[in-house]
Amino acid sequence: MGEERNLLENLSMELRRGTLVLSVLSQMKEKKYGYSLVQSLEEKGVAIDPNTLYPLLRRLEKQGLLESMWETGGSKPRKYYRRTAYGDEIYQKLRTQWEELAAGMEKLLEEERG
Repeated sequence: MGEERNLLENLSMELRRGTLVLSVLSQMKEKKYGYSLVQSLEEKGVAIDPNTLYPLLRRLEKQGLLESMWETGGSKPRKYYRRTAYGDEIYQKLRTQWEELAAGMEKLLEEERG
């Protein structure tokens, strides 16, 4: 029983990991800082650990999909991120791919339901 639970957890994690880039990019049209992004995603049913999010944000920035800027006017400095024009382009393409994949999966699962 423990092995089955571990297998299910690992498979679920793989499935979620594949959706995190699209999830994050979907929320980055307007600038957000890390904690506000965590909250925004969680409100929409996508839980993400900050230890996963921050390296992902840095990687997306390095890939040119996000840009960052520091705001120091508040009580503490915050690093904000938002999609670049290139990020917008990639996001739209990923979104189209996701919609096609989701439609195909829905057909497969519906067929299985009988």
